[in-house]
Amino acid sequence: MGKRDDLIAKYADDLKAKCGMEPDMALLTKVTIGCGPSIYNADASTVAGRDSAELETVKVNFLMKKLGLADGPNLMDAINSVIDTYGRSERSKYRAVVYYMLVKHFGKEAVYA
Repeated sequence: MGKRDDLIAKYADDLKAKCGMEPDMALLTKVTIGCGPSIYNADASTVAGRDSAELETVKVNFLMKKLGLADGPNLMDAINSVIDTYGRSERSKYRAVVYYMLVKHFGKEAVYA
């Protein structure tokens, strides 16, 4: 397996163990590929759940630009819900896992079809 495949397996384990979700591996793979080279960078591959500036970046760059959602309080509510599901105390919240859960939350799987 390549490095990306190893990371996807790690993300799937997080979804199962920490989030209580059975991952759709095809969608998880597409979301991971969509994250680009950031998955290989220790800092960029994770989301700081307590950093409001970073959560705002997730909202603007992912939810609004990538998924095409309109701005509103529901976007930040969804991000906070995902962070709560992942576990606020969880130190490494992988960006691909957070994005995957947001795609599922908003039913935007078609973006990756």
